[in-house]
Amino acid sequence: IASIMNRVRDLKNKYRNEDNITDELNCTKISADTTDNSGTVNQIMMTTNNPEDWLCFLLRLEKKGIPQMDVNLLNRLIGRYSQAVTALPAEKHSQDESYARILVRFAELKALQDPEEARDQFHLARLNCKKFAFVHVAFAQFELSQGNTKKCKQLLRKAVECSAVPLEMLETALQNFDSQKKQLLSDEEK
Repeated sequence: IASIMNRVRDLKNKYRNEDNITDELNCTKISADTTDNSGTVNQIMMTTNNPEDWLCFLLRLEKKGIPQMDVNLLNRLIGRYSQAVTALPAEKHSQDESYARILVRFAELKALQDPEEARDQFHLARLNCKKFAFVHVAFAQFELSQGNTKKCKQLLRKAVECSAVPLEMLETALQNFDSQKKQLLSDEEK
């Protein structure tokens, strides 16, 4: 029985790896079209519908330009991030780092259009993925950029209280806040 189970596991891994390679190739080929990625979106939703595949697709789409400079790209990205958030149930993925990254990036993109909607998205990310320090730091950074220093510090302290990890990231962000730096984390610290 153990031998049969090992063989089944090996076959599953083999086909899973082949599927991943095929999906990656298809994702790359389909997403070369910057106007419509519905084929890739449909493929993700119909097959795996997991945060890792969504994040891979969304990051590739972001490489097509600079959202701060290209309104069309920004709108397309916001639409695709919204689809991802809708397609991925929070109850199932709240412990997944890729899911948390999708929620945070969606909120950051929304901040370029509408700070109030962005605040709602950051709040949603914090509620659903409170164990990840980067979620709290991103929300605190947003509040700092909006001039809400008191709210920024409060978010960082609450993140420490709820034991978000890594703690070092939160400590560094608090130190940078206390030093009145505009960025809670430098690129190196991120």
